Amino acid sequence: MKILFSPSEAKSDFSDFKAINKNSMLFPELFEKRLYVINKLNFFLKNSKHANITKFFGIKDEEELKKLASLDLLDAPTCKAIYRYTGVAYKYLDFHSLDSIQKDWLEKNTIIFSNLFGPLLAKDYIPYYRFKQASSLEGFKPEIYYKENFSDRLDDFIDSELVIDLRAGFYEKFYKLTSKHITMKFIKNGKVVSHWAKAYRGLVLRELAKQQPSTIEEFDMIDFKGLHVKEIIDKKSRREYIFDIVQDKE
Repeated sequence: MKILFSPSEAKSDFSDFKAINKNSMLFPELFEKRLYVINKLNFFLKNSKHANITKFFGIKDEEELKKLASLDLLDAPTCKAIYRYTGVAYKYLDFHSLDSIQKDWLEKNTIIFSNLFGPLLAKDYIPYYRFKQASSLEGFKPEIYYKENFSDRLDDFIDSELVIDLRAGFYEKFYKLTSKHITMKFIKNGKVVSHWAKAYRGLVLRELAKQQPSTIEEFDMIDFKGLHVKEIIDKKSRREYIFDIVQDKE
């Protein structure tokens, strides 16, 4: 099984490993493709006016802006992607509290779609960075670039495995699934939710790491606490589960 997951805007500045190289991330043979995007951001940071950098990152904290503007992404220390991201979904995943077998499974089977680095395994090493969803670098859109250059390799990597797509809708622009897969939608009081959807994606990923299903039948046996299956919609290669949220998370 493979799980597709979103990154988060919030990130830890923790690092415990050396700078990136071709073996830091999934598909080392495509490292030069990633470098193309990284170099574009590095060039932008070194050659843009303060006002343009402020607009690009969308933050006002001057200390954080100085930190980001001075980053050399090819020389900065790294940590595993699963530790780098700290947003809502990652908070509810609570990766640190999983046991070693669950962590290992999750790291090897979860593909996170970074706005800067493209598709990563949770165990891949990346530096601290910022790159807002849907941002472009002088018209260059990473999501289009990564879709064009990584889709075939992702198809090969996933092969015939069952896929659970827990990404936010935007990240479908990086890679469109054509193989058999599961998607999930979370509803509260008849409405699709956003904040709680992030939380429940994290909780679902946590439960998947514990149960480690490999078939739809095994997936159907999982009791996701706080969720009730309202409807299942089969359409071509996709099976969509509509969940009612029956218990809010704190």
